[in-house]
Amino acid sequence: MNGRHALVVGASGLSGSHATAALAAAGWRVTGLSRSGRGPGAHRTIALDLGRPEAAEASRGEFEDVQDLVICTWSMQASEAENVRVNRAMLETLFVALEDAPLRHVSLVTGLKHYLGPFESYGSGRPYSPFLETQPRLPGDNFYYAQEDVVFAEAERRGIPWNVHRPHSMIGYALGNAMNVAVTLAVYASICKETGRPFVFPGSQAQYEAVADVTDARILARQIVWALQTPEAANLPLNVANGDVFRWYWLWARLAEYFDLEPAPYPGAPTPLQAQMADAEPIWEDIVARHGLQPTRLHEIASFWHSDADLGREIECITDMKNSRVRGFTAYQDTLSSFTDVFDRLRAERVIS
Repeated sequence: MNGRHALVVGASGLSGSHATAALAAAGWRVTGLSRSGRGPGAHRTIALDLGRPEAAEASRGEFEDVQDLVICTWSMQASEAENVRVNRAMLETLFVALEDAPLRHVSLVTGLKHYLGPFESYGSGRPYSPFLETQPRLPGDNFYYAQEDVVFAEAERRGIPWNVHRPHSMIGYALGNAMNVAVTLAVYASICKETGRPFVFPGSQAQYEAVADVTDARILARQIVWALQTPEAANLPLNVANGDVFRWYWLWARLAEYFDLEPAPYPGAPTPLQAQMADAEPIWEDIVARHGLQPTRLHEIASFWHSDADLGREIECITDMKNSRVRGFTAYQDTLSSFTDVFDRLRAERVIS
């Protein structure tokens, strides 16, 4: 143990669970906070709903020795205006609960909607790519900006450093996460294999042919730990991606090979997963029963709508990492392995066959 105590907020999710594991491996004592009270790998877990300010006020005594705060949480609402209101209030409530904590650093995980805009206008302004950490905010509502503003104000009030980590599409093992492309594609491939449906790339032709990158949750976690230990990285936004690039038509063929499928020819137009899989819940129930898999619900483990947003973009999306690269963060992750490592674990855990 290095004597430091980290609180990971959203510890049951994709980024939070991997951050917890990386911090614990690096010697932190880790407390995980989530609505469910789950926090895989944490030394201690706390159940707290940040949508209830009275509960946060009552929990202040739980955090009296927390030094490093890692925020990996958000709550999706019906509109971006509501996203802004609710997610700002959640972080304000969090800092009320942490009023007595001797914080030394705060890390916030957001993402590329900082550059692409919110779901309501996602990618519509044809923003410049590669995404640069120096790019200004887009006009209009964006809950990432609201979260940042709360963190910036609190860090200034306390006189402590901050970092904002901005991953691209997230790849990693976590079930029930709304932004997990790897699990969604594993489920899609499994259904295609069982039913004989063509394994067709569901997104846009622009995305199918463009150069792209993604972010393994393990790389994000390593960057979080690195930034906490690197004074030169203080008070900076930090993009993070695997470090390689690919084209989806190449990767699609590799994913098909993993599942013993033939990659279907691109059909010439998007065929969104949300529409393709509209009738798939009973199909998934049958797959689970016949193969003796973990009892899971399709809509709980696959985020078809979010993968459609990522794969349906009409612009090339590449992430520049200058802020961390020039300061010594050189971690690299092979993207194909990012996917196949998740697929291997899903099989080992009997989530897919």
